[in-house]
Amino acid sequence: MANIGYMQLVRHCNQYCRFCSNPETPYVLDLEAAQREIDDFVARSYFGIILTGGEPSLSPLVPEITRYAVERGLHVRMITNGSKIADEATARRFVEAGLRHYHVSIHSCRAEVEDFLTGVKGSFALAMRALENLGALDAEDRAAGGPGVTVNINTVINAFNCDHLDENVRYFVGRFPFLRHFVWNNLDPSMGRAETNRDTAHRLRDFEVSLDGAMRFLAKEKRTFRVERVPLCFMAEFAHCSTETRKIIKGEERIVHFLDDKGTVRQTDFRHPKAKACQQCTLNDICGGLFELGDWYDLDELAPVFVPKEPIIRRVLAGEG
Repeated sequence: MANIGYMQLVRHCNQYCRFCSNPETPYVLDLEAAQREIDDFVARSYFGIILTGGEPSLSPLVPEITRYAVERGLHVRMITNGSKIADEATARRFVEAGLRHYHVSIHSCRAEVEDFLTGVKGSFALAMRALENLGALDAEDRAAGGPGVTVNINTVINAFNCDHLDENVRYFVGRFPFLRHFVWNNLDPSMGRAETNRDTAHRLRDFEVSLDGAMRFLAKEKRTFRVERVPLCFMAEFAHCSTETRKIIKGEERIVHFLDDKGTVRQTDFRHPKAKACQQCTLNDICGGLFELGDWYDLDELAPVFVPKEPIIRRVLAGEG
């Protein structure tokens, strides 16, 4: 198992994404509290931590927290919109502290769509500059015999990009060949800004063709990917790449330290609501179902598939994908 914990450093952000599920709070994580959380993850034999927010790069403690976690033997990642590491000096400072793995959140390769979704004009250009900086630091570090810098693209599937997920990956792989991994998170329409901005919510069928095209392209290009909050009936061929399915099969857990009333949450069950038809599905036992139905996703969109689950389980346990 490779359990990874989540630490919210701040809950404020410099973007206003229409679907953000983490509304702003005034709380920030101080260094002493961060060290306690890191010590707890070490005691639990966690593989690593993910720094998140809000926009975690707004915390002045990123280098200190990173160094402490690395010294304790943890792998450190950050989920970021890239705006701060569009500054080369900031990106270099983070990398030199030991933060060598980034999930950069970009939701569309179309600049006008990205800027609309983030609520900030010019956010697409900043994200591109961040990728350029990280790519340059990766090349520089590898040339010096180092391990390099790993960069993934995180995308929230929503009504404004669900028709061009395949276009997104073709664009990013073409422009930034060093990108090796992509993550899609299906929109949670039940909370945060998505609950207010109902125009961001889509139907599951709206992304079916586009997501399939994106997964097939990445598989052909020998890139890896993960898909979260998408039932296996919409990705049966790539079921071994479902985040929930992998955690169910491997018996993993996830701890998130929130900076709000939720406090610390330990998740060991990654199954969510399902339709009656799911009981007939051969993948039912390893499928996460529909995350947070809210008032939007329709259980009638789910349908059983009839493929053997054993090959999927073997692929996950063998580390494929």
